[in-house]
Amino acid sequence: MKTILPFVLAALVAGGACTQSASQDSIYSSQHHRFRVVTVATGLEHPWGLAFLPDGRMLVTERPGRLRIVERDGRLNAPLAGVPAVYAQGQGGLLDVALAPDFDRTRMIYLSYAERGEGGVGTAAARARLGDNGLENVQLVFRQQPKVSGGAHFGSRLVFTSDGYLFITTGDRQRREFVQDLNRQQGKVIRVRISGAVPGEPEIWSYGHRNLQGAARHPETGQLWTVEHGARGGDEVNAPRQGRNYGWPVITYGRDYSGVRIGEGTAKDGMEQPIHYWDPSIAPSGMLFYTGDRFPQWKGNLFVGALGHQLLARLELDGERVTREERLLREVNTRIRDVRQGPDGLIYLLTDEGDGRILRLEPAP
Repeated sequence: MKTILPFVLAALVAGGACTQSASQDSIYSSQHHRFRVVTVATGLEHPWGLAFLPDGRMLVTERPGRLRIVERDGRLNAPLAGVPAVYAQGQGGLLDVALAPDFDRTRMIYLSYAERGEGGVGTAAARARLGDNGLENVQLVFRQQPKVSGGAHFGSRLVFTSDGYLFITTGDRQRREFVQDLNRQQGKVIRVRISGAVPGEPEIWSYGHRNLQGAARHPETGQLWTVEHGARGGDEVNAPRQGRNYGWPVITYGRDYSGVRIGEGTAKDGMEQPIHYWDPSIAPSGMLFYTGDRFPQWKGNLFVGALGHQLLARLELDGERVTREERLLREVNTRIRDVRQGPDGLIYLLTDEGDGRILRLEPAP
């Protein structure tokens, strides 16, 4: 069984202390680095996903259904045409964006989003060519089945493998009874082959997940890692393996919002334990394995954004074991939706606000 480190083990948790007011160019001190937080762009409506273009510009999704190119100096371009129609209610809308591995040659990008259709709403993914004036030749890649009513728990992150597949994370759509059912796509990691003119049929990679809003490949092993929302407690970091069951809603380290116990406890034969969990919940969204040189003492660390506790969690790792957690940016007091590494080796964040921002962490003297 893997070692579990709930954040209540306070001896291993330290916060990043702000040395001046939390505004643009504020200076922060962490355990290993001093850094400043710079506002790169403002005026984004609930931005959700960020991907860097080869020239350093950024593709950013806004949950109401807009996809924009943001210039390196932070200027927002007009929304791109051709984005699929999205269900922009509750937690639904336009979600993640990712560049195809062969983007330099094909100009293909992938989007995940909440889609309305027969029977209700579900998570979907599409791909399209990024043209001069918008998206061209939009093709559906994945459509969650069955669709259900409601506006919560869509997931959804996109991660490419090194061997021609795409992982799509989904939420349980608040239908717990579907999550352990392998005939339904709620609460699953879905894998789709991307080679050929049309991607292959989706397959369930792992199941027993609640609401997966962060995903990334480990830079050394290539293993998929995810973060998912628990209920009242029980947010999880996992490294999902093919065919494995991660327990929701049968086992969990959280309780229902009413305080009532969920499921059968925290462990059961045939169900996986998380690598790490938070209790109380931080509401994790977005994750990054830092591989840059600008923050050398953070190299190899896992960074996770938090919506509920409005912070950036830095996790030190020993293989698939979390050895220490540090909580950064609590003084910024904003919901962190996505975490990405730029081509400049710096860390970029999206804030989930009506006037959302792109923030950049830079080394400070």
